[in-house]
Amino acid sequence: MSEFEGDGLSNEDFENSLKRFEEMISLDKPQFFDADELEEIIDYYMQWFNLELAKKAIDYATEQYPINSSIKIKKAQYLSSQHNTRDALLLLNEIEAVESTNSELYMTRGFIYSQIGLSEQAIENFKSALPLAEFKDEVYVAIGVEFLNDEKADDALYYLKKAIKLNSENEVALNELSLCFELTGKSEEAISFYENYIDGSPYNYYAWFNLGISYNRLGLYEKAVDAYDYAIAIKDNFSSAYFNKANSLAQQEKYIEAIAVYKETFKHEEPDANTYYYIGECYENLTQYDDALVNYNRAIKLDPAYADAWLGVGIVLDYQNRITESIHYVKKALEINPHMPEYWYVFAEVQHKLGFLEEAAAAYLRVIELGYNEYDVYIDYAKLLYDGEYYKDCEKILADGIKKFPNTPELIYRMSGLQMELGRKQDGMTFLENALQLDYSKHTELLEYLPILETDTAVMQLIQSFKK
Repeated sequence: MSEFEGDGLSNEDFENSLKRFEEMISLDKPQFFDADELEEIIDYYMQWFNLELAKKAIDYATEQYPINSSIKIKKAQYLSSQHNTRDALLLLNEIEAVESTNSELYMTRGFIYSQIGLSEQAIENFKSALPLAEFKDEVYVAIGVEFLNDEKADDALYYLKKAIKLNSENEVALNELSLCFELTGKSEEAISFYENYIDGSPYNYYAWFNLGISYNRLGLYEKAVDAYDYAIAIKDNFSSAYFNKANSLAQQEKYIEAIAVYKETFKHEEPDANTYYYIGECYENLTQYDDALVNYNRAIKLDPAYADAWLGVGIVLDYQNRITESIHYVKKALEINPHMPEYWYVFAEVQHKLGFLEEAAAAYLRVIELGYNEYDVYIDYAKLLYDGEYYKDCEKILADGIKKFPNTPELIYRMSGLQMELGRKQDGMTFLENALQLDYSKHTELLEYLPILETDTAVMQLIQSFKK
């Protein structure tokens, strides 16, 4: 009980009131409570989701103080928590007809409208609460969050900044601001904002943390690490700062340091699947595959539905040439999340290595259907079809790739080589010329793919003509 302290009562007085109320309910012997006491008791039960006792407190308070607007508002909040929004709104309308200067009335109605997805009405009520509210920063936060819910991040940014201006310590506003800066793509503005904020509040660990996030978004990983270090210096058990610092170190390919920092989070919170996954990824990048497998499997043990971890095991087993074992884990990732094109890509590659060309072809097709937006799938799919001697299909896939990625020399070089292999020398030379114009340096890939072309005088003369 000591975790709750009402605004009006001291902690000790509140605990005594709560004890008396629960005794009254248990013994069914009425006792006197003033309205403020009952409001705080209701708040306590609502806060801890003890809705049964909250209902009893509301019923008793309503019986004792039938015209008290604040208690009626508490009842409306309870009704809303039970998804009885119609009766909650009707009750609030009744209160407004009698007392229209209670900010809590408009805030409660705003939250109810937000709950049922009526953002405009929610914002209208929050704005009605503004001139009446004691803590206006909290109202600005409510407006900002509602604009975020309505996917209007620029408007949200405006109101959250107003909240911070009124109360620089409003952590909800600081947190939501970081999301707004991300959604609006204003990472440089975010850095400027948090740097200015820190000038006035240098010991706000959350501001340093959000500054680190902003640096990280712009790829300024060293500065991000420094910002996270400041956050940790101020709050040494700030596990999220350790986790993000580790991410920034991993982005710099400082995998050994990153692993050590990821493990620091375990001193301050229970180990979780996500952290083990990222540790596994670092070990994978260090080619320490056994350690990678240990950590990916720890992630799976903590969260059997963690598809990326299943895929991670599959990829590492593939690297270890344990391909028949690998396919089981890749399939499991696909069972959990069948809509990830990257998973299907790995599945296609493994099937290709196992010699199951039809299964691999179907998987590559699925990658494309799911909207994978890189050109390499067309090259790998075309190679599969070429290996299976499906030359016409191979040509079609390369053509589709060139249509989607018309300025990608790798695809055009590959089409050039295919045309020459199919005996269409002139078409091949035309594609080769186009590819050389786009990127001369990548012609080496064509020669690696078809080394016989190095003995073709016309081909080599054309390549040499583009040499600068």
